[in-house]
Amino acid sequence: QVKLVESGGRLVQAGGSLRLSCVASGGTFSAYTMGWFRRAPGTERNEFVAAITGSGGTAYFAEFAKGRFTISRDNEKNTLYLQMDSLKHEDTAVYYCARDPSDLRNAVAADWGQGTQVTVSS
Repeated sequence: QVKLVESGGRLVQAGGSLRLSCVASGGTFSAYTMGWFRRAPGTERNEFVAAITGSGGTAYFAEFAKGRFTISRDNEKNTLYLQMDSLKHEDTAVYYCARDPSDLRNAVAADWGQGTQVTVSS
């Protein structure tokens, strides 16, 4: 099992930016596709945000994230990042880091972090 610890979530004004980090321990980080999901208030399912392959060569984004969010990774530091720009109130959610997401629609992944809260004030 790989341990994932997210950080960087906080209260930010609409239009602002935020960078989330996820540090992985255990396993070979560079071998894993990594992803970000989120769970909005009042919902019961995690929503796919973005994913990136082990080498960092290919990234995938949900439609709402395209053009505003950037996913990246530093395999030397075992760290995954999510840069979020032009934040909107509807981006308010708990953001989770996930290892090897196998089903993006149903949010299935091998390991999950504990989440970090992002709150965007309108």
